[in-house]
Amino acid sequence: MVEAVPPHLTPAVSARTSTGPDLDLPLDQVRTLLAVVDEGTFDAAAAVLHVTPSAVSQRVKALEHRAGRVLLLRTKPVRPTEAGQVVVRFARQLASLERDTRSELGIGAGLGPVRLPIAVNADSLATWFLPALSRVPQDPRVVFELHREDQSRTAALLREGHVMAAVTSSPDPVAGCSVRRLGLARYLAVAHPDIVSAYLDGPLEDMLPGAPLVGFDRSDDLQDTYVRSLTGGRSGAGPVRHYVPTPEGYRDSVAAGLGWGLVPEPHALPLLQAGTVTALAPDRPLDVPLYWQQWKLHSPALAAVTRAVEETAAEALRSAP
Repeated sequence: MVEAVPPHLTPAVSARTSTGPDLDLPLDQVRTLLAVVDEGTFDAAAAVLHVTPSAVSQRVKALEHRAGRVLLLRTKPVRPTEAGQVVVRFARQLASLERDTRSELGIGAGLGPVRLPIAVNADSLATWFLPALSRVPQDPRVVFELHREDQSRTAALLREGHVMAAVTSSPDPVAGCSVRRLGLARYLAVAHPDIVSAYLDGPLEDMLPGAPLVGFDRSDDLQDTYVRSLTGGRSGAGPVRHYVPTPEGYRDSVAAGLGWGLVPEPHALPLLQAGTVTALAPDRPLDVPLYWQQWKLHSPALAAVTRAVEETAAEALRSAP
């Protein structure tokens, strides 16, 4: 959601592009572009901004004319182009800075809560990340907009300007972002005893490539990574794959005997203790390094979230050896 801008605020800002001179970017046009991206359509953005869809379209076209390039792909929902991503990041940073400045000047009454869009992988969300958010002080009030995405792809949401921070497996900072190491998320290879007796009665490196498995979704390559580590890269996981795209459903599917899987340690330990599943290689866990990337932006709310995330991660994740 995009907040209305008082008419007395500066109507335009200057931004230097890598391919041309300084450009004056009218604030109403920049904020309109952000509204369209956040809301997904021109009509929805118009409703938020309390203007007509025609006015929204005219502002976006005028901004594209100033930038000299297309900023939005007119799909449903709309998507920013590479150039549009740059402007969206700028718009979101500008909105955050404006809000913090007004608050410090004592003219922030009625602004409402601070909105922080964050990208996080499903397993972190289901284990340690929500307790981290519960630690964030609520003065001023902070609301979270969480985008669930695989840890290998959350950095893309930062790059596109959709989020201000992300839990990611990438140690390489996105342009304009800082990066902090959080720790290791440990996964344990487990299976129901029936799967073990039917498919894994032999050397694991020989039998596991042919056993049915449970994957999170089609972008989940943890199982292939794990099998390649066992086989010295000779083969990946087998073709019989079930896809269950929720952490709890994934855990329950492995426990029910659909196939073997890599289950986050906090979810796997109770199953192992109850005898519901068997550890396939107790001495061969898979550790995935996680990082916290955030915009290099002075924001008290974002700083408070970062502290809470680092503290909780230090308690919940494993340290690097």
